[in-house]
Amino acid sequence: MAQMQNSQIQQKRTTNRFLSAPAIAEGIGTFVMVFAGTGAVMVNELADGAITHLGISAIFGAVVAAMIYAVGHISKAHFNPAVTLGFWQSGFFKTQMVLPYIVAQVMGAIAASFLLMLCFGRIANMGATLPLNDQWLQAFILEVVLTFVLMFVILGSGLDRRAPIGFAGLAIGLTVGLEAACMGKITGASMNPARSFAPALVSGIWQHHWLYWLAPILGAQLAVIVYRHISNGFRDFD
Repeated sequence: MAQMQNSQIQQKRTTNRFLSAPAIAEGIGTFVMVFAGTGAVMVNELADGAITHLGISAIFGAVVAAMIYAVGHISKAHFNPAVTLGFWQSGFFKTQMVLPYIVAQVMGAIAASFLLMLCFGRIANMGATLPLNDQWLQAFILEVVLTFVLMFVILGSGLDRRAPIGFAGLAIGLTVGLEAACMGKITGASMNPARSFAPALVSGIWQHHWLYWLAPILGAQLAVIVYRHISNGFRDFD
């Protein structure tokens, strides 16, 4: 009887974590990011290139910045499984919230892609990320570097309390936009497994999809290791 009660209590706690305000905020934030960003890719196709590659990059950066300011005070605005795992590895994120966050991010992204499919059909590969000319090794290396830079900026501007207050959203959004502008034509500049997974699922395009999980996670982990070193084991944050 006691074991059954303990099991019910544990199940309730797990459910509460998945339905907590931070997890819901992560789902909403990721939904908006994928809806606006990959939606811009699809509309650009419909509008014969009117938005342009630079315009799509700017939209990705702007929507990330906007959602950071919208819900960053609720969930810390990860919107990215690689970022969540990076914060976890740094010791600044609770283990029990890792899975709820990642599930919320992936579900939010999937909801956005399905809604876009209902609105526009399966055009522009649903904004799926693919290596240029099937050069998967090139894409893997670039995605590692891009996510390293993104996570490094997140740690420096958003986590390190010595950084100027209130500019993290702008710094992170600009980083996303600039990296998308520079390398988007080569790799899709994903830097985010959830962002890549949802269009792949809805469009059925899975070529080299593994690298859009492994490379961003590896890049974020490397950024944590480097930032830990230059911040004296994060002790310089104070």
